[in-house]
Amino acid sequence: MTPDQNKQTGFDIVVIGGGINGTGIVRDAAGRGYKVCLLEQGDLAQATSSASTKLIHGGLRYLEHYAFRLVRESLQERAVLQGLAPHIIWPMRFILPHHKGLRPGWLIRLGLFIYDHLGGRRSVPASKPVRLKTHPAGAVLSDKFTTAFAYSDCWVEDSRLVVLNAVDAHQRGAEIRTRTKLVSARPDDKGWQLAVQTQDGQTQTLTTRLLVNAAGPWAVDVQHRTGFLENQASLRLIKGSHLILDRQLPSEDAFLLQNTDGRITFMIPYEGRFTLIGTTDVDLDISQLNEQLEISEDEIEYLLSTINSYLHTPVSRRDIVASYAGVRPLFDDGTGQAAKANRDYHLKLERCAEAPLLSVFGGKLTTYRRLAESAMMTINSAFGETRPHWTATAPLPGGVFTCVDELLVQLKEKISDISDEAALRLVRAYGTKLFSFTGTASCMADLGEQFGCGLSEAELCYLMAHEYALSAEDILKRRSKLYLHLSPAQKDKLKSWLSAEQDKRPASKTLNQPAKTARQRSEQNR
Repeated sequence: MTPDQNKQTGFDIVVIGGGINGTGIVRDAAGRGYKVCLLEQGDLAQATSSASTKLIHGGLRYLEHYAFRLVRESLQERAVLQGLAPHIIWPMRFILPHHKGLRPGWLIRLGLFIYDHLGGRRSVPASKPVRLKTHPAGAVLSDKFTTAFAYSDCWVEDSRLVVLNAVDAHQRGAEIRTRTKLVSARPDDKGWQLAVQTQDGQTQTLTTRLLVNAAGPWAVDVQHRTGFLENQASLRLIKGSHLILDRQLPSEDAFLLQNTDGRITFMIPYEGRFTLIGTTDVDLDISQLNEQLEISEDEIEYLLSTINSYLHTPVSRRDIVASYAGVRPLFDDGTGQAAKANRDYHLKLERCAEAPLLSVFGGKLTTYRRLAESAMMTINSAFGETRPHWTATAPLPGGVFTCVDELLVQLKEKISDISDEAALRLVRAYGTKLFSFTGTASCMADLGEQFGCGLSEAELCYLMAHEYALSAEDILKRRSKLYLHLSPAQKDKLKSWLSAEQDKRPASKTLNQPAKTARQRSEQNR
């Protein structure tokens, strides 16, 4: 049982789904004073929201599909989110090589001009032409490419964006229940009676005035559990896969590469020493949803052949160190090709007696906050209430600071022996929140046992107490990307520590009672 689960059972709103849409709605609702609860059957961001290309962007290629409203909204949100979470979102420059056999140069220039101006207030540098003979990107690309265009979008730590929304929602009064599955939902004259089950098999009944189905790929399954079987919104499942290569790009610039099939592929600096390649667009049948998703041989070949058609020095399968695949649940507008499927979101409010159900279909990381605002407008209307917007100016936890470099200096002055790499990881992950678990420490030893790459016992206790992390995978893949950096021995040490720590913790441990580090326990016992 997770920490919040000994609390209340009656709510105004219960949200199903702990991805970016679900946590965004819960945070917005909690900030408006609603009694709200999130139910997630696994870990936060376990599926779609941790398997993205990790960009906050307008969607340059959507201009070709005339999705101007979506691009404008996305570009506006890009500027807003930069200000709310500067520790996990920051500008990134992209190089778009001009391929003479594909889109003409004038069309690319026109598209970039529109892209620069469509969103209004500019928060990133404008686009410009680039001569590859004098630009660092030229060293990566084949000699046949002589010109390119540089433009800007933003990088995001996708799973941490989800977690920070959940953390902030909890701080504003929401209950966050991970590893808790909706078994059934029965409408009555007061709302909904929900039967839920935790990972250890315990069951409980919750009541709520309104139910939000933000289960992403599992939205249709939730509809079945509520009994809304007629007029279901059509969901299109698109599998997107990525490769992580053991190859470092010569600068912090990323690449957007055009494909002969009309699609594009990103090549992005990743985790200091790697390169991220993606994504694919493959239709997925709903019967495959609960299978362990992995990149297919065809997808590997597609991504490698695409980037090799641009690179000066080709890559091979030997360069692949990891891969991941996820499902994008898109609203099915009848588009034929997966790559052209609508990326916009769709909200559907239904009523059974006095039991309203709001279902969320589609959406993307960049527009999650606007989606949440739209959902709350619908919920306010269903309740006959007016509670104003607030999230556009409220930073996410750790996001109140002016300069990353200043935070780095503060941390290194405080902890004298921390490495540059470890310091940057902590600042980028937690922002100012890092000082809540570094406390009075003046050296790494003060943070307890060490697990590699600056991961300490104090940080682990913080993640378990405040960020809903339970397993090694939660910590290494979704709260960080340390699975790419730690050795097998270090990972085994972490798993052993987690197992021992969980055995010591009583089931009633709350989020506001973080476990003490070994050093703290020792000092307390003196």
